[in-house]
Amino acid sequence: MPFTPDAALDLLFPEELIPQHVKDELPSDLHIRPLASTDYDRGHLAVLNVLSQTPDVGADGWTTQFHDLRDTPATYYILVVVSRETDQIVASGGVFIERKFLRALGRVGHIEDIAVAREMQGKKLGLRIIQALTHISEGVGCYKTILDCSDANMPFYEKCGFEKRGNEMAKYGIGRARTPRL
Repeated sequence: MPFTPDAALDLLFPEELIPQHVKDELPSDLHIRPLASTDYDRGHLAVLNVLSQTPDVGADGWTTQFHDLRDTPATYYILVVVSRETDQIVASGGVFIERKFLRALGRVGHIEDIAVAREMQGKKLGLRIIQALTHISEGVGCYKTILDCSDANMPFYEKCGFEKRGNEMAKYGIGRARTPRL
């Protein structure tokens, strides 16, 4: 499949939000851009599968989710790295913006789902995605950008400028719930 230029795509958000210095640091055979409405066919779910089981929701389900995200303006910013040779996604990550009442109606960026295809790991794609997402978060006025990660991934995120600040707690919903022992 030939490489599809950004101008020919229906993007989740304006590509101008991605900093040029991140684009310049990528290898010349790769391109970073916002998620596009046709990225189901470029293997978006396959890349996410390196993080967790990612059932195939089908093209219609994926496209509906894309439009739902885009219909919430200034909230979801998902990036993909695409191979110029194959026009397939090789990495992805996102930041969503939480609007708060704290800090004079402040905003917080939550980085999620940083995924790099196994064969592309070690090429600093995760770092470039984190740099771009942090830039976007700060650019839309977030007073902080946060993420959750495993202990094993902490050194990577520390190299990206993040520091440990507390602990994550989780309670899973339907299908994964456990009854607490009181």
